[in-house]
Amino acid sequence: MWHGSRCLGAVLMVLALTVCAPAGEGRPGSVAAEWSRFRGPNGSGRATAVGIPSRMGPGDHEVWRVALPPGHSSPIVAGDAIYLTAIDDDTLYTYALDRATGEIAWRRPAPRPRRESLNLLNNAASPTPAADDTGVYVFFGDFGLIAYDLDGGERWRLPLGPFDNAYGMASSPIVFDGQVIQVCDQKSGSFMVAVGADDGQVRWRVERPGSGTGHSTPVLWRDPDGATQLLVPGSFRLAGYDPTSGERRWWVAGLAFEMKAVPVLSPDDATVYINGTSATAFEDSYDRAIPAYDEVASHDLDGDGRFQRDEIPDDLARRWLRLVDLDGDGGLDRTEWEWYRAARASRGGINAFRLGGAGDMTEQNFLWNHDRSVPQLPSALLYEGVLYMVNDGGIVTLLDPASGEVLDRGRLTKSVDRYFASPVAADHKIFMLSERCLLTVLRPGNELDVLVVNDLDDICFATPAFDANRIYVRTRSHLWAFSESAPAAAESSP
Repeated sequence: MWHGSRCLGAVLMVLALTVCAPAGEGRPGSVAAEWSRFRGPNGSGRATAVGIPSRMGPGDHEVWRVALPPGHSSPIVAGDAIYLTAIDDDTLYTYALDRATGEIAWRRPAPRPRRESLNLLNNAASPTPAADDTGVYVFFGDFGLIAYDLDGGERWRLPLGPFDNAYGMASSPIVFDGQVIQVCDQKSGSFMVAVGADDGQVRWRVERPGSGTGHSTPVLWRDPDGATQLLVPGSFRLAGYDPTSGERRWWVAGLAFEMKAVPVLSPDDATVYINGTSATAFEDSYDRAIPAYDEVASHDLDGDGRFQRDEIPDDLARRWLRLVDLDGDGGLDRTEWEWYRAARASRGGINAFRLGGAGDMTEQNFLWNHDRSVPQLPSALLYEGVLYMVNDGGIVTLLDPASGEVLDRGRLTKSVDRYFASPVAADHKIFMLSERCLLTVLRPGNELDVLVVNDLDDICFATPAFDANRIYVRTRSHLWAFSESAPAAAESSP
């Protein structure tokens, strides 16, 4: 039976893969060494898969495709299964699909006691599942965390929230050392929680003051002493935490006020790259200071210690009130005004930092910053010695990871579109997926070199996933599996 072959399938798959598990994220040979979380091994976006085709589409290197309800969560691969979440007829589901055939092995509904307020680009099934050797773990902003065994039996559930995120929740869980770790950044009351993977009991919970609306998923880093740390981006800063206690050890500043990207580590674990940029509406303030609260306090006409909407001394702050009104009372107090000032001044960009230290390490750890054509949503990709970014408008930048020097930059002229999925790489190819499901395949190197643009003719938000010899692409209506082992479509005549 399907579940009876799981152990053999997992062993064969890991033998075929040569991906080494990141520090603490799973021994080689375990589920955690596969593409078992958002963006694969330690969020890197890289796989050692082979036999990944450049040309893909209906009947072209297509292994299978299966119709699924919509969801923005990305597929993960663990053992014989592919896991993802979806929303169908207003019900939230977790799906397990047979990796070999695409057949649905099981689906389980989730409780939905509330309805988040979502940005039009978000979805109630946005966070990506995570898996280990014993189970799969999912997070829904409308409920919290749920764990299933690999056959779909519910192990535990932990309600969390309700949340007040300006766009809806989207950070994904990760698994480390028997714990499921979930970041819950929101307008106020941001926190991070670690839950026992076996029993759903809270091991620790830490508040994240100063972190507002955000969607970043953390990664793990092994420090020079051999201890594992948790790297978590948030508003204005990235911090290193002890994953056994939640204690914050060190941090660096200079990030944007809203963070969505996953940090990327250098191969020697010495450097972290993290990208994020502030809203274009704030660009006019990058080179001029927004007045401090005391300088504009006279606008508080009724003297109640806050600016009511008609008292706010800035047109943009009024338009963005829902975002910067952290306590939701319809006005801005001193703290909220100063947060707004910091948000407007935060240019963001992609930053390179040394890793480690104690306390504020911004000055000691900063290496370089690049602030042109930086994405808000897609994470960066470090592959074969080059750092790649595709911004939300389809401009690709290639950077030298050591210096931040621009190696090349250009627009994907045959796939001009918006980009929400993060770039991924395998088999000496880089894959960038646009909103209209234009899947651009690039050749790695110091120049922008497009091999082919594939058109899957749908809507895409999810980041592709890999196993040993396949790529999985989720569209609004289907999950596709492609491999060079599947037949290629005949070339058309000139």
